[in-house]
Amino acid sequence: MNETRRVLCLRHGRTSWNAEKRFQGQSDIPLDELGVAQAEHAAALLARLRPDAIVASDLRRAADTAAFLSQETGLRVEFDKRLRERSGGDWEGLTSSEIRERWPEENARMEIPNGEAMEAVADRVADAVEHALAAVPAHGLLVVASHGAAIRAGLSRMMGLPQEQREVLGPLGNCSWSVVGPLRSGGWRLLEHNAASLPEEIILGDDR
Repeated sequence: MNETRRVLCLRHGRTSWNAEKRFQGQSDIPLDELGVAQAEHAAALLARLRPDAIVASDLRRAADTAAFLSQETGLRVEFDKRLRERSGGDWEGLTSSEIRERWPEENARMEIPNGEAMEAVADRVADAVEHALAAVPAHGLLVVASHGAAIRAGLSRMMGLPQEQREVLGPLGNCSWSVVGPLRSGGWRLLEHNAASLPEEIILGDDR
């Protein structure tokens, strides 16, 4: 891995289940009207960073979010099932209030009945990012279009955080992103989290 490569992890745009506060997991819910607008806006911004590769979850909400960036940049989107959201088991399709009512203890620990362990999510997402980096040149930027919990789990693994400390990384808004870059000593460090705008030097640089 070259010392200057960066990874930008982009959460998908809003869906109707996001708006209804339903647990999506791996249910394949499309973007709603606002989610499409969010994805278009994010794509226009992120294209100014001149990414070198795009990889995405194959679930529609992430795949379609990545497609807007593909249109802006001309880059082909590669799909990787390892970037899917955490499988939600018995919780998929239920609202947050329904989950709290039926499984108060499990909800407090985020232990989903018949769901996927966060450790497994962290491993597969980190593996997918490492695989995708092989296509990124020196000084390059990889954009990863995925899902909120999956991104946080993967970043925690990449930065060496224990999974019980993953809440150190707060939630990601729809079509917000986090960026990591390499440490000189090896591993990754967080450069941005839950961002929805570009650094000023990027904007000014394009206008000069």
